[in-house]
Amino acid sequence: MNQYDIVIEPKKSSGTFLKELWAYRELFYFLAWRDILVRYKQTIIGVAWALIRPLLTMIVFTIVFGKLAKLPSGGAPYPIMVFAAMLPWQFFATSFAEAGNSLIANANMISKVYFPRLVMPVSAVIVSFVDFLISFVILLILMLWYGFVPEVRIVMLPLFVLIAFAASMAGGLWIAALNVRYRDFRYIIPFIVQFGLYISPVGFTSSIVPEKWRLLYSLNPMVGVIDGFRWAILGGDYQLYWPGFILSLVLVVIILVTGIVYFRKTEKTFADVI
Repeated sequence: MNQYDIVIEPKKSSGTFLKELWAYRELFYFLAWRDILVRYKQTIIGVAWALIRPLLTMIVFTIVFGKLAKLPSGGAPYPIMVFAAMLPWQFFATSFAEAGNSLIANANMISKVYFPRLVMPVSAVIVSFVDFLISFVILLILMLWYGFVPEVRIVMLPLFVLIAFAASMAGGLWIAALNVRYRDFRYIIPFIVQFGLYISPVGFTSSIVPEKWRLLYSLNPMVGVIDGFRWAILGGDYQLYWPGFILSLVLVVIILVTGIVYFRKTEKTFADVI
């Protein structure tokens, strides 16, 4: 190192990374608000895009799987069944894509000043969560339209929202860190999102999967997340496959913990390779 080298590093008194994140909490607000404004800037219908995307997907899946294939809906109207899955899936897919590109998109900031790099993917997930809350309005409208009254299970929905948040964060942290070092991942991200939509039980219920394959199918962590949402929202005849849900939950925790560890291990090199 010579006298002209620039070293970007945290202060010695920064403490644990959780305390560090809390110290930079205002940066979360700034980045999240900036991304929300940028996303809908110069658009004709603005935040309505957060409603249109899942709504159109729900309509297509309802026609294909509900009307043409006539797959079961767990005792609830098919559009509600589909949208109960679209909510967590759209949240995960958007978080995965936005968090994955968050570090590259903010390369100038990363290379010039120190702040916890974890702020970038986390703020991207928070912005996606805002879209999730906006899209939830469609579910309420569908319930009113069909006269569907959820059962007492609905009080468990915040728990499954938290699990969906953890799953989104887990995938986002891994793909964000990998995308900095291996730029090929920017081409892989859209493929993973598209492929994941078809192998996750969004347009159909996971109950159509043969019993002997249910546990293996639950190796997709989003299966447990989606099934949890449907169990809480639909009630009635919809049953949660608990072994598969527990497996998915364990995988979410493992991916999240390892994602944080890998991200923290590699973040010191981001400014050099970005």
